[in-house]
This record gives sequence, structure tokens and C-alpha cells, in this order.
Amino acid sequence: MVTYKCFNCGKTITDKNLEKRFICPYCNSKIFYKPRKIISKVKAV
Repeated sequence: MVTYKCFNCGKTITDKNLEKRFICPYCNSKIFYKPRKIISKVKAV
């Protein structure tokens, strides 16, 4: 399952909501991005 965030309103949108049209169901924006996961770096001793 792929999740996107709307660039305009910031709400999370799943790929099921975007099956027919690639438009935000909340604000009708067409600009999305995939949020990156936070990676924590550990220093080697």
C-alpha cells in the first residue's frame, strides 16, 4: 500500500482513494509527494 501526502492541505491519502482520478479528495489539488521515513544513524564504536 502506497501512501501520499497532499502538498496543499497536508492530509495523508492512500492509493485506494486515487484509483480513478489523481486528485486530492479533500482540497482537489493535483500535487502529491511520498513522505520519507525517518532514518536514525548510529555511529560505530
